[in-house]
Amino acid sequence: MSAPASLPGGAPAIARLRQALAHPWVGGAVGIALLLAVWTAVTVTLDNSSFPTPAQVAASVVRDGWAFYSANLSASLGRAGQGYIWGNLVALAAAALVMLVPRIEEVVTQLGVISNCLPIIAVGPIIMAIFGGRASAIFLSALLVFFTTLVGALLGLKAASASALDLVRAYGGGRWAQIRKVRLMAALPALFTALQVAIPGALLGAIVGEYLGGIDQGIGVALNAAQRQIMPDRVWALSIIAGLISLAGYGLVALVGRLLTPWAKERRS
Repeated sequence: MSAPASLPGGAPAIARLRQALAHPWVGGAVGIALLLAVWTAVTVTLDNSSFPTPAQVAASVVRDGWAFYSANLSASLGRAGQGYIWGNLVALAAAALVMLVPRIEEVVTQLGVISNCLPIIAVGPIIMAIFGGRASAIFLSALLVFFTTLVGALLGLKAASASALDLVRAYGGGRWAQIRKVRLMAALPALFTALQVAIPGALLGAIVGEYLGGIDQGIGVALNAAQRQIMPDRVWALSIIAGLISLAGYGLVALVGRLLTPWAKERRS
């Protein structure tokens, strides 16, 4: 029996299929459809009330309504946004300070590693006991952002060409002039990549901080309440929506990075 590709029109059809799947959005749509199909098949097979089907999760979103989700999402996004800003600002300031005073690089990187290794579940209650629940959510969000942006900024700032740095030095420019005129531009591609990766971390830190308590509204608060009330469909819905928001933020920062750093397209590929 001959292979399907040897049939009349078989090879062009396969080529067209491969070309269609090469588009990122097509591959993503196919992946999501397969995921939903597997999810539905598993839930129907297990017949477990704590493992809702996609239809039950969607029905839960409709039942809870826009008022429920808008209040909780806006609260979490506000805290995640503040943590994202503070974490990035501190990381960028630390990276610039390393460029100005290279001797402190080891100390700064060690502090970054320590901040990344700290278990947020253990740190959160301490911050909440000292400053309150809202501050703990913002702090944990900034904590999960700091290390990622610090590493990306340091790698980007060091990516500047030696000839360009020598040129600035030849015209009398110091380390600060090198940062402004050369290193900052060279760091943008790596910096935008770090800012992308920091988006999910910022939202995760805010949700964990809310989950610990001391806050009235937020995704973490709603997740905690849904678990206590044994509402698995709402738990799944909140988790999926949080993931979709992180994905949307990741894509938005990636788009901004592509628009502002078109020269780095080949490097990203």
